[in-house]
Amino acid sequence: MSKVYFKKVTDKSEEKLSKAARELLEVLVKNENHTWEKTVPMKVHFGEKGNTTYIKPACYKDVIEYMGENQIESAYIETNVLYRGSRTTRGSHIELAKEHGFTQLPIIIADGDHGEAYDEIKIDKEYFSTCKIGTEFSKYNQFLVMAHFKGHGSAGFGGAMIQLAMGFAARGGKLAQHSGISPKVIEKKCISCGLCVKKCDVEAIEMKEKAFIHSEKCVGCAGCIAVCPVGAIVNDWSEVNFKEKLAEYAYAAQKDKDNVYITYLINITKECDCMGQHMDEVASDIGVFISKDPVAIDTACIDMLQNQSDDKLFDDGRESIEHAVKIGFGSKDYELIELQ
Repeated sequence: MSKVYFKKVTDKSEEKLSKAARELLEVLVKNENHTWEKTVPMKVHFGEKGNTTYIKPACYKDVIEYMGENQIESAYIETNVLYRGSRTTRGSHIELAKEHGFTQLPIIIADGDHGEAYDEIKIDKEYFSTCKIGTEFSKYNQFLVMAHFKGHGSAGFGGAMIQLAMGFAARGGKLAQHSGISPKVIEKKCISCGLCVKKCDVEAIEMKEKAFIHSEKCVGCAGCIAVCPVGAIVNDWSEVNFKEKLAEYAYAAQKDKDNVYITYLINITKECDCMGQHMDEVASDIGVFISKDPVAIDTACIDMLQNQSDDKLFDDGRESIEHAVKIGFGSKDYELIELQ
């Protein structure tokens, strides 16, 4: 049974949320004899341009100060997104992060300029034998995974596991979870510029009258999506067994790592922080959680959220939890320890 620690914070005070996160971290380190590496990056979500409910950097202030006081080097770490937007490429991603106030630490975009840099992590599970994880993650043994628990249109909910699965995956890994690997060309939008052909390292794209992707050759890196100047190459959002695939990518992301997971159960919206718009909240704020088990912390969050409401919010997200347990990744049984 995994331990999950919790502190109630319901008034949206960034100062209180920040202090609660540090208090929880100190308790976990003491109670579980956690030891730190010299460098521990913080996996965060910078929030899409136009989004207003992502976790603000002020909520991480005291944790960053704790790291500095204990001579632990750190940096923000993130990967590029699969869709076209402000976080599609490294340059614009970092620019947006700074606009949103993430200036306390250096910023690492783990999968390169266009999401093309990844390592294949071997897992041999039901849906994936290997997973495409941003190459910079292989350089570190530990991460502080800072998650925002809220809804997600495909996953049911987003928390610690989706921070691992989507957040650590290179663009091709995100595509593999969402679809059948190969993207497609919208011919009426294609301008036959050839940038996608030049970008493809496996010669899967042929320029006929319009670009054509040979799906049998495509490895799903999704670099073509990033470089297309007119958005003519798009994802296949079929999302068959997405929740199970998410669990397997989360497993790959944390494999051989000694992570700590801090989750903010606040600003609870129906959709995730990748939505570039204001969203109304669908539940009251609850507080901050910490654990060394991402499956347990997600389970504790959804349990507590549902216990305060009759709506059974985001219940279909439990499919990811069940598959995670099935493949030997984490536990849905937990002991909740509340700090006063």
